[in-house]
Amino acid sequence: MKIILATAMALFAFTAQAADKPIVVTKLFTGTQTNTGQPIVLPQKNVEVIVSTYDIAPGAALPVHEHPFARYAYVMEGTIEVTNTQVGSTKIYKPGDFIVEALSQWHKGATIGDVPVKLLVIDQVEGDTNNVVLQPAP
Repeated sequence: MKIILATAMALFAFTAQAADKPIVVTKLFTGTQTNTGQPIVLPQKNVEVIVSTYDIAPGAALPVHEHPFARYAYVMEGTIEVTNTQVGSTKIYKPGDFIVEALSQWHKGATIGDVPVKLLVIDQVEGDTNNVVLQPAP
């Protein structure tokens, strides 16, 4: 009984503290499609979530590549231009933008300006599959 009472008192104290300091939730993105209009498709077995940060220097370019599984990126700093070489579209992303990358479509990226690009990247893959496939040389 003492344990239950102590737990209840601790929970009450936590609730009282939380009420004094508001918690603000800001929705950053809602969507069902990639940046090229494909439906988002998630891995069906042995799902692994990988969270990484990418620091891309000014003037750097990412080689042409594709992602066999879902990849999401949040632009924390800098400006990046992403060109989908399969469909011929180019989009520019700035801090605060959320990207749902194309699935199995060749694309490349390049920084714009003199500020490094910092991305928070989330991959959802099957098992320990690499989610970046470089385009073979011609």
